[in-house]
Amino acid sequence: MAQAQKVEKLQAYVWEGKDRKGNKAKGEISGTNLALVKAQLRKQGVMPSKVKRKPKPLFGGSKKVTPFDIAMFTRQLATMMKAGVPLVQSFDIVADGLDNKGLQELVVAIRNDVASGTSFAGALRRHPKHFNDLYCNLVDSGEKAGALEQMLDRIANYLEKTEILKKKVKKAMTYPIAVIVVAIIVTAILLVKVVPQFESLFQGFGADLPVFTQMVINLSEWMQKWWFVVLLGIVAFIFAFGQAKRRSQKFSDLVDKYVLKLPIVGEIIDKSAVAKFGRVLSTTFASGVPLVDALDSVAGATGNAVYRDAIFKIKDEVSSGVQLQAAMRQTDVFPVMAVQLTAIGEESGNLDEMLAKVAEHYESVVDDMVDNLTALMEPMIMSVLGVLVGGLIVAMYLPIFQMGQVVG
Repeated sequence: MAQAQKVEKLQAYVWEGKDRKGNKAKGEISGTNLALVKAQLRKQGVMPSKVKRKPKPLFGGSKKVTPFDIAMFTRQLATMMKAGVPLVQSFDIVADGLDNKGLQELVVAIRNDVASGTSFAGALRRHPKHFNDLYCNLVDSGEKAGALEQMLDRIANYLEKTEILKKKVKKAMTYPIAVIVVAIIVTAILLVKVVPQFESLFQGFGADLPVFTQMVINLSEWMQKWWFVVLLGIVAFIFAFGQAKRRSQKFSDLVDKYVLKLPIVGEIIDKSAVAKFGRVLSTTFASGVPLVDALDSVAGATGNAVYRDAIFKIKDEVSSGVQLQAAMRQTDVFPVMAVQLTAIGEESGNLDEMLAKVAEHYESVVDDMVDNLTALMEPMIMSVLGVLVGGLIVAMYLPIFQMGQVVG
């Protein structure tokens, strides 16, 4: 029986030496052992004087791996494999060119697993934090079908478009929050710093102040006395809300339900969920995954509990023989156009293409809505600040106007 070949793991090395022109140079390179690293450097025209394994950082050191990093890694891997580069060698090339050390460590770990005989999908499943079931299942089906490069290209397209959509939705959510934060900060500064100056001026009037002015002064006094309680309360509320949403599925589902009813932002989230539904179902169905199995992956990818529950209902209906478009219509959640395009796809036998068109249409709708919201934000911020600042100024000048009338 042949002895199992020991696979050497890829590791990072730092080196110092001289280039072809005799200039001092230093850098970092990945390799399986010291001798091969030195040989690799000589091939590049570098005469190494010092080569050693890269020391691990004392405090953490690895940057967080984001979904966008995973999309970039998938695209690079797909490009390498399309060019005919073997899988393990593709990992070496990708890892060598990465700046994000966290992502580099992840790629090296996957490369070492694959080099030791584990399937690519099996190696990915060891990192569930970065590669979800959908990603692993698609890679698995690509490996089994002998079309891994096409599958990686398809996954890369899906991830890139999904990340772009997520960024747009985040952008849409950021602007209203920015308006609220600016309004709170400006109001707090005026109440704590500006109103007390007017209050000291009014104390010598010897007459009753207008109701509006007195109300603002009372609010200012309360803010000066309890501002730290208000600040702690806001921080505590944000923390408690985040923890409740993370730990309680029922509360998280309730938030998802009411977020869709918000003006403007709710509609953007709604349309983005439809776009994600079309994009994920199109990708999985085109990859040869059965429709019922594909719907499982889609349910978790929409990012909203209302659509997740609706897709589970659709799955049950489709399992019992109902057409996809009929099941979608019964949920009363999906827009009419999405249902119609799905119906055309089912009748024509081009369901994956029509679902891709659903995704493209609603991605375009989200894009336009975010652009419109961005254009409205500046006048909206000016209006909010105008009302707040203007209201406080009127409250402070009312006693002066009254005194002018008395004198007149």
